[in-house]
Amino acid sequence: VCAFVLERHRCHRCSCYPVALLGPSPLWYKSASYRARAVRQPRKLLREVFGLSVADEVRLRVHDSTADLRYFVLPERPAATVGWSEEKLRGLVTRNALVGVARISV
Repeated sequence: VCAFVLERHRCHRCSCYPVALLGPSPLWYKSASYRARAVRQPRKLLREVFGLSVADEVRLRVHDSTADLRYFVLPERPAATVGWSEEKLRGLVTRNALVGVARISV
């Protein structure tokens, strides 16, 4: 079970996928090959599978979740959204942003 942690962009993959909030988990989320590649080549995986390029100067670490430890994803807020209402911000959030394989864009 892997978690990507970027400098300000946190992402994860854990067994406590919030089905009630996000609906059924995508097939890749539980895939053994995805999980293995996330550990071996996280930056390349994010770029090739999700189109998420992570700058070389951003430190990227992979973490394991356990039954006692879970990671919470808090997507990075786009700078252009300062002053936006919670409702308007909510409209920007996607499932992939909440599981950490995409950035929120305006």
